[in-house]
Amino acid sequence: MITHIVLFKLLDCTPEKAEATRQVLAGMAGKIPELRHLEVGVNILHSDRSYDLALVARFDSLEDLQAYQVHPVHVEVVKYIQGVRQEVVAVDYETP
Repeated sequence: MITHIVLFKLLDCTPEKAEATRQVLAGMAGKIPELRHLEVGVNILHSDRSYDLALVARFDSLEDLQAYQVHPVHVEVVKYIQGVRQEVVAVDYETP
């Protein structure tokens, strides 16, 4: 199994903008066959090192993660995110 974690820092992190972005990200659920699990949350602790949103996705294989990356639904979400994010970081790792 592959776990894909992405952290987003928004340009304007009002509660309304954070929730709207969470909904856009969560809207991928059920629309991309390779996406086995999707969890999206808004940060509740606002420390200096915090990011505003987190996405955790799981895939059966690296090939499924790669298919997700180019899926039209994900591509549209990426376009949205590019307009609202200040920073984004990701990590992908394999679990047994």
